[in-house]
This record gives sequence, C-alpha cells and structure tokens, in this order.
Amino acid sequence: VQLVESGGGSVQPGGSLRLSCAASGAIHSNYCMGWFRQSPGKEREGVASIARDGTTSYADSVKGRFTISKDNAKNTLYLQMSSLEPEDTAMYYCAADPIPIRACTAASHPQTFWGPGTQVTVSS
Repeated sequence: VQLVESGGGSVQPGGSLRLSCAASGAIHSNYCMGWFRQSPGKEREGVASIARDGTTSYADSVKGRFTISKDNAKNTLYLQMSSLEPEDTAMYYCAADPIPIRACTAASHPQTFWGPGTQVTVSS
C-alpha cells in the first residue's frame, strides 16, 4: 500500500481545509484507514479513523470540527477540517492497516503504512 497526502497549507483560525490521501491499492480492502498528526515536541496524535464498514472514530480534540470519509471508487481518503485552531498545526499523515491488528479507532489509529505527510499551519 502506498499513500500520498495532499491539501495541506496555511489558513487563518476558523478556516477550513480538506486533506486528500491517494492510495495505490483498493482502499476498501483495508481493515482501517485514518489520519494522525504530529508537531515538533509533541506526541503523535490519532485524529480520525474509518473502518471498512464505514464506522468512524475521532479524537475528542477534533470532534464536531473534522470529518473523515472515503471514496472507494477513487481509492481516496479525505479529512475535511473546519473551524481550524492554532493547536491543529501539525504534519498530517494518512495511514492504513490492511488487517485487523488493532482496533480501528482514532486513539489506536492505523499505522502499518503511512504517507510522507502534508503540513497544516493555522495562524493569524
């Protein structure tokens, strides 16, 4: 599985971005896909996950603001981010677990494969 993220950038607080993750293989065959983020000096944080059956999970810090979705026909995973805050500034990574080696939740986010990341910066 190869994953490539896009859609990052700089935005003012309160703004929106949509991240995309293009997968080389059929994403519907993956047990779990998701997003995690990491910024300098902070621990990796699982942001959102989506299971094969479409069940979603979010970190408390992004609930109500972020939405994860996938388009199986396009082999693409998305993360719609709204009401962005400076605390959301980080490198965002798309990740996948092809098999159920862990629960598909934001907390135990997929991490068997991941992409190079896309930077999101929220500042005024």
